[in-house]
Amino acid sequence: MTRILAAVANGRFSADLSSLGAGIGLGRIRIEVLAGLTVALALVPEAVAFAFVAGVHPLVGLYAAFIVGLITALIGGRPGMISGATGALAVVMVSLVAEHGVEYLFATVVLMGLIQIAAGVFKLGKFIRLVPHSVMLGFVNGLAIVIFLAQLTQFQVPGTAEPSGHGMTGGEWLSGVQLWTMLGLVALTMAIIWVMPRLTRAVPAPLAGIGIVAAIVIVFGIDVPRVGDMASIEGGLPAFHIPMVPLSWDTVEIILPYALVLAAIGLIESLLTLNLVGEITNRRGGSSQECVAQGVANTVTGFFGGMGGCAMIGQSMINVNSGARTRIAGIAAALFLLSFILFAAPLIERIPLAALVGVMFMVVIGTFAWNSLMILRKVPLTDAVVIVLVTAVTVATDLATAVVVGVIVSALAYSWQNAKRIRASTYLTPEGAKVYQVQGPLFFGSAQGFEDLFTPEADPARVVVDFADSRVADQSALQAIEKLAARYEAAGKELQLRHLSHDCHRLLTRAGHLIVDSDDDPDYGVAVNYNVRTGILSGGH
Repeated sequence: MTRILAAVANGRFSADLSSLGAGIGLGRIRIEVLAGLTVALALVPEAVAFAFVAGVHPLVGLYAAFIVGLITALIGGRPGMISGATGALAVVMVSLVAEHGVEYLFATVVLMGLIQIAAGVFKLGKFIRLVPHSVMLGFVNGLAIVIFLAQLTQFQVPGTAEPSGHGMTGGEWLSGVQLWTMLGLVALTMAIIWVMPRLTRAVPAPLAGIGIVAAIVIVFGIDVPRVGDMASIEGGLPAFHIPMVPLSWDTVEIILPYALVLAAIGLIESLLTLNLVGEITNRRGGSSQECVAQGVANTVTGFFGGMGGCAMIGQSMINVNSGARTRIAGIAAALFLLSFILFAAPLIERIPLAALVGVMFMVVIGTFAWNSLMILRKVPLTDAVVIVLVTAVTVATDLATAVVVGVIVSALAYSWQNAKRIRASTYLTPEGAKVYQVQGPLFFGSAQGFEDLFTPEADPARVVVDFADSRVADQSALQAIEKLAARYEAAGKELQLRHLSHDCHRLLTRAGHLIVDSDDDPDYGVAVNYNVRTGILSGGH
């Protein structure tokens, strides 16, 4: 751990001091602190609700929100991002807690963090760039719907709800005057958030909405659900605690599958949120740094009785839309949350849930990519299907599954489209040789189509295959060329291969002697190299 923290301090993971507030004015600090306060208020019901989903005490969720939020704010890859306990992780934890108890959860969170640190050290976060834009649109749309559905549980009578995939459900719904009062206060909060920026930006609009509606409810004694109706948030400082689990291989077999899934979900949600926040704040990079930060945060959280967490897109949107652009806001949010637990629980528990629901509804409106509805008819059918598919899978299952499904479908669609691009034009030379001019990429998807282009039995005695307008991409392509050479050899005909890269010269065996060198041969590396003697695949160059 010491080496990792040293890498964080000295390597690419070093925090930018300017993002911590060095050299900025009091006006900027005020904006950051007020944004942090707004985020902290929104974090309370979310952390409590997700703790209920996971089947643990509310303080387990609140401690996770504090520790993960603080550490990622200090050393994370994107100033402005907010992390904490999330529903995507909670729904995975619930079965672990139910079967083995909360101590196994703490051990799992520690292992989850170590896996995420390894992902950052080995720079696996860079692969997030492989996520297509259509998947990103489906991700934000699905997440907006999930956030919306999670808020609906606040319209249930406190204490009657049961855990579900996206929060608490199955309880008795509010009715009559209490329901209409709740709806009216939600609408009032949303109206204040919409109007406030047109009047003044001295106070973040979400904070103004929460403050005004809370004052109205408290002063007039309006009977609506409040934060304290969910659970008491009062507690002490999180204490260091080594998970009380047997140090055995049986324990590893129990926690490792959960840790892998949680680490994957946490990193995918965090890195996609990192990209989304980066588009708003005009910042790039930081994926590996974010992986390490999430890993360190979860490792520490597991030793201090927290349920672990990852980036929260809803709270991150509240933060950046409130004007936060540095690490100060995230640090302030974590410290405010801790102060709520230690000192201000009686006051915070009086805040009406309607005010917080109104804030989150505005987040939903701002998060959902409404333009995606307009472009569904304009983009290629595959992209439209991916947007809708990722949105649906996000709502039905979880974010990680949705993103993986979207990437796989997009990759298969891309491969299929490129597989159909392989073709060849032919002509006869004055000497009677037939020339095939291959066009399009030659890879695993187009290998069969490439083979179908040739007719060795009907071709003349001398055949030339020109790859000037093609590119050999992988071992399947090399194998297709080898098979073609074998077919012409079996037919007793001469075959020449032109304009293949020097990489192909070295990797082809049977067909290698058929290659005709030329000064204008291309120079590229095959994506996957195949050693025909050892049978080992290795990376291209």
